Amino acid sequence: MRRAPVNKIIAFSNVDGPGNRTSIFFQGCPFNCLFCHNPETIHMCVSCGACVALCPAGALSVGENGAVKWDDQRCVSCDACIRACPHDASPRIRWMTVDDVMREVRRSAPYIDGVTTSGGECTQQYAFLIELFAEVRKLGKTCLVDSNGSFDFEADPRLLEVCDGVMLDVKAVEPAWHEQLVGHSRDIVLKNLDFLLRVGKLQEVRSLIFPGRDHDNEATVRYVAGKIGDACDYKIIRYRPFGVRETCQRLLGEDTTDEAYAEGYARLAREIGAKKAFVV
Repeated sequence: MRRAPVNKIIAFSNVDGPGNRTSIFFQGCPFNCLFCHNPETIHMCVSCGACVALCPAGALSVGENGAVKWDDQRCVSCDACIRACPHDASPRIRWMTVDDVMREVRRSAPYIDGVTTSGGECTQQYAFLIELFAEVRKLGKTCLVDSNGSFDFEADPRLLEVCDGVMLDVKAVEPAWHEQLVGHSRDIVLKNLDFLLRVGKLQEVRSLIFPGRDHDNEATVRYVAGKIGDACDYKIIRYRPFGVRETCQRLLGEDTTDEAYAEGYARLAREIGAKKAFVV
């Protein structure tokens, strides 16, 4: 039976798509964004053991096979293990089947509009998502994918057949700046932006606005706004240094993007034609 690594499930969220939603965060991501606020979802645990002795609740141990074991009943979610991890990973992973996930979704079903899958990068589990969404839709709920755009939706359209929309990050459009930020080319992301627009599956686009990066910020906003028009929401996200890694703070500084500064880019986006642009 197919299983996938689940980092956490939030039963009720009002920030992961329209309405009230259950958000499922999967472990693993092919990008390595400097500004990632949950870098512990990037890699799988390698059982180095660095976290075990630091767990104040005794929820971590090393099994006979050398693998780190997590006792979710003893865990107090203090995040000591995450702070100690040298590999951008977490030992607090549940390998779940679709039935396992659906048991949790059904508990929330009377109170939610749908399910959003995130991460990490949830499309790394695309075969699992196809099975999961088929079950969610039987409940009459919508299914959204929160993606960094690294998965080629056009090359394998099966996921979109059971998905109501994609919430897409377009982190930057200047090639060198994108690679510096996330460690990968922008090309597949921009290809997905065009394709999802064409097939009517673009739920929203999100771009980060960084302090002092006027040229890069404007290039991204002009490109995205010129593409999407009023087809979907455009979230202009203020960079916040809290929780990011030190390498990010060294590059981008320790200042939060000023709200008025970000609003200037939202206004620019609306002037270009992205009428649903707003700052978050």
